[in-house]
Amino acid sequence: MDLLLLTLGFICMIVGVFGSFLPVLPGLTSCWVGLLLLYLTKAVENNYWILGITLVITIVITILDYVIPARGTKKFGGSSYGIWGTNIGLIVGILSPIPFGVIIGPFVGAFVGEMIYDSKNHTRAIKAATGSLLGFLASSFINFMFCIVFLGIFLTIVWQNRSLLF
Repeated sequence: MDLLLLTLGFICMIVGVFGSFLPVLPGLTSCWVGLLLLYLTKAVENNYWILGITLVITIVITILDYVIPARGTKKFGGSSYGIWGTNIGLIVGILSPIPFGVIIGPFVGAFVGEMIYDSKNHTRAIKAATGSLLGFLASSFINFMFCIVFLGIFLTIVWQNRSLLF
């Protein structure tokens, strides 16, 4: 049973690392589930501090994944229309079957929102949409870095308990 949990945990970790930059797959949440599965084995002693701290980090980063693109729009001079467009575009991008919809959605949403706000100022709309794109890329990078950290924690724990796991 331990080997099955270890294997499923490792698969969750790999899915999480790929999911940090492929929005179709769950990123950091999957990595946290991988850590949880590792701690469910009989060979690894439960460490509620690691599980608790990584859970809080996962929740905060997941919330930031939705906030950072909107903040990027605001930082690059976008109006509240652009921010709403970014958020609506993100939701539409997640739900749409378009490849890279999560990247295209916030960009187009911010652009359309800014065009509704001021249809004459195309430069401002492009600038706000670029801010949305950069915000998305920043949140993906943060997500990827924490997934790598979680993978490192996973591998360290497996290495420390290798004699009991294998």
